Amino acid sequence: VHVDAALYRFASRSAGPDRLSLVTDAMAAAGRPDGAYRIGPLAVDVVDGVARLAGTQTIAGSTATMDRVFRFAVAHSHLPQEEALLLAVRQSSVNPARALGLPSPVLAAGARADLVVLDSDLVVTGVLRAGEWAVGPRG
Repeated sequence: VHVDAALYRFASRSAGPDRLSLVTDAMAAAGRPDGAYRIGPLAVDVVDGVARLAGTQTIAGSTATMDRVFRFAVAHSHLPQEEALLLAVRQSSVNPARALGLPSPVLAAGARADLVVLDSDLVVTGVLRAGEWAVGPRG
């Protein structure tokens, strides 16, 4: 609900591969079923995956998890699959790290081992954080 696919393509192509970051302002209801939630003192209703302040049309944050944002980017880039994957990886790891002044993430011997493992449908099957499996691996 936050960004239309055509707007993502336009922004991604206009900015170039190094100037757009994939992010989510996910709230506590991210990845959870529709229902009533809270953001601090605020009541929030999630209907059809869209979080709104209770009784209003005001968007209260996102229910999109980062893997969902990643799949959206790959599906809507209109690039060949391999290029779409590489672009989404850059936009969800290298670019945000640079924007925050952090070192670029690398896969190398001796480097901090932080990575997410996805299956062929781009669903998370494992999360390695500081060299330890936080989730999975499964499959």
